[in-house]
Amino acid sequence: MAKLYLHKPSKEEELGNLQPRKETIAFLLNYSKALSVIDYKNMKFEALLN
Repeated sequence: MAKLYLHKPSKEEELGNLQPRKETIAFLLNYSKALSVIDYKNMKFEALLN
C-alpha cells in the first residue's frame, strides 16, 4: 500500500494567505460610519445612527 503523507502548513503560511472578502470590508466601513460615540461627564455613550 502506498503511504499517505500530509503536509501541515506552518503558522506563517496559514496567516500569509488570508484575504478579507469585499463584503466584510464594506460591512466594517458602513458600521464605523454609523457609529457615534458621545462623551458626557466622564461617561461614553455609543449610538448606531441607522
